[in-house]
Amino acid sequence: MKIREMFTQWRRIIMLARKPDREELMLSVKISLLVFFVVGGIAYLIRLTASLLTQAS
Repeated sequence: MKIREMFTQWRRIIMLARKPDREELMLSVKISLLVFFVVGGIAYLIRLTASLLTQAS
């Protein structure tokens, strides 16, 4: 791919991009926080289970 074609494609992407409105931004933040806490909870449960199993041995 030539450099000129690459810049042309990047320009098209920039022209189509838009700033999210407040509702869309808040939805993204809520989803990100939900995933953060779910993954953290799963990691905590795995760590707790591992520590309980090592203490039982």
